[in-house]
Amino acid sequence: MSFFKKLFSSEKKETLDRGLARTKRGVLEKLSRAVMGKKDIDADVLEELEEALITSDIGVKTTTRIIERIEDRTSRASSKSVDLLLPMLREEIVGMLENNRGNQPTDLSIPATEGPYVFLIVGVNGVGKTTTIGKLCHQFAARGLKVTVGAADTFRAAAVDQLQVWAERSGAHFVSQGQDADPAAVAFDAVQSAVAKGHDVVLIDTAGRLHNKKHLMDELSKIKRVMQKIAPGVPHEVLLVLDGSTGQNAIEQAKQFTAATEVSGLVLTKLDGTARGGVVIGIAEEFKIPVRFIGVGEQPEDLQVFNAMEFVDSLLPVSFGPENAAS
Repeated sequence: MSFFKKLFSSEKKETLDRGLARTKRGVLEKLSRAVMGKKDIDADVLEELEEALITSDIGVKTTTRIIERIEDRTSRASSKSVDLLLPMLREEIVGMLENNRGNQPTDLSIPATEGPYVFLIVGVNGVGKTTTIGKLCHQFAARGLKVTVGAADTFRAAAVDQLQVWAERSGAHFVSQGQDADPAAVAFDAVQSAVAKGHDVVLIDTAGRLHNKKHLMDELSKIKRVMQKIAPGVPHEVLLVLDGSTGQNAIEQAKQFTAATEVSGLVLTKLDGTARGGVVIGIAEEFKIPVRFIGVGEQPEDLQVFNAMEFVDSLLPVSFGPENAAS
């Protein structure tokens, strides 16, 4: 592969705004109560802010870091007006998210590789993992890339069938051995087929079971090992899919999967149907893993490449003015 293509556009701000509307309303209501009747940022305001952030599913650890930084900034500032609270909060959250990007571009460009660029997709059942793969498949194919999809979640017939539908819709090559097949064998066949066909991208689905961490680790290790017989160094990325609507439960899932395998990026789904979008911030900061995609709707294009500044802009207004109360 001798190309470096930008795959996704960030011109979807209106969809992002709509998708995060419920989270924004909840956060803004809590923050507005924190500053009600106050002129300056004081200990009471910071205490209320802490409660507002924790109850918005940002998490205790991340909230503590944010409060400490705002407290430090306030102590050194010539003005302590509550009007400065939202701008400071926005800056701190953007900084956290940007610092956790790693070396990967926010637009998820595909770098030049000797063979296909391979994604291994992990996550528990029900988080939208298979749908996420389908949406990625659609967006890659829509930009002219040749895609192979491997159905290595062989323990659920529905997952195989669902993935096949997505692949057929986008014109991707679909590789499956049916239910109860060896997941590693499916992954091997998918990469081998993609290499033979000269395809650009491979997306490998995996089983979403967490009942035994060692079993999960062994299975994912085996998948990686057999794929590398065809293409050394793959997978290039391991994306962990989490359901944003589950709040703190998503953080627990992240703990389990990051302990079982090396996760390079996060995908947070179903943010449009929840007021718990703050969990994106908590997970990214706690695990120091970049958020790569967020799901803010049902259409394939509603799986958006994550942009920290756009996310925070959709989540937090610049002021507590009445124009933001209903947004």
